[in-house]
Amino acid sequence: MKREPAVADQFYPADKPSLTRQIESFMKEVEAKEDVMGVVSPHAGYIYSGRVAGAVFSRINIPEDVVILGPNHRGYGADCAIMTTGTWNMPHGPVEINSTLAHLMVNNSRYLADDYKAHLHEHSLEVQVPFIQYVRPDFRLVPITMAKADFKVCEDIGLAIAKAIRDYGKKVLMVASTDMTHYESQKDAERKDHRAIKKILELDAKGLLETVMAHDISMCGVIPTTIVLVACKTLGATQAHLIEYATSGDITGDYFQVVGYAGLIIK
Repeated sequence: MKREPAVADQFYPADKPSLTRQIESFMKEVEAKEDVMGVVSPHAGYIYSGRVAGAVFSRINIPEDVVILGPNHRGYGADCAIMTTGTWNMPHGPVEINSTLAHLMVNNSRYLADDYKAHLHEHSLEVQVPFIQYVRPDFRLVPITMAKADFKVCEDIGLAIAKAIRDYGKKVLMVASTDMTHYESQKDAERKDHRAIKKILELDAKGLLETVMAHDISMCGVIPTTIVLVACKTLGATQAHLIEYATSGDITGDYFQVVGYAGLIIK
């Protein structure tokens, strides 16, 4: 199965030179890159969220294998959908799916379903790929989309991912793809988003999910982020750091209705 880009020329440039130039404009010089277990990165159009994503991916070493989890905005396919075979064709070249690692996850989970249909039109994972390819052109992918899930499901999948990574025996990066509050004032977005960010910094997976629900925070990737927190904590993570926070208002100048973007690392 070959997946073609769904949002090239919409969320990011479709031609390689233009895409490379845009990503380069977002990357930052760092003295020493860090080894991390997971990151939280936004998935809006690059003109809005690219600066935050670039700050995250500039900061870290990226291993050969990367698991990207994102929300299923389109509603196609299974609620918990992993693509276990195939290739993603991207402007910077094809990305192979790591079937060995993907099947380990399926075998360890009661809820993950092998389903490529959920991935065909979804943008939340796709927009992470060019940043990762820029840093690590030869990386292999395990893509997971999540529609709806309670904490029991999140915990099952997080533990399944952690066990798969342990059994696999190599370094793996987990990427939780999410935007934060949608279409509220700058003041309200910052207030709500920092409630959620606080739970991520505390590595409190269940607390994150409960906080987002209790305070009506429109964080679209809260389920993927909850899963990544479960997996990272299981694998021994002890700290998280906020790298950058921004909103669409920083670009548009409209602070009456913004979307929030947060970039974090977990190690």
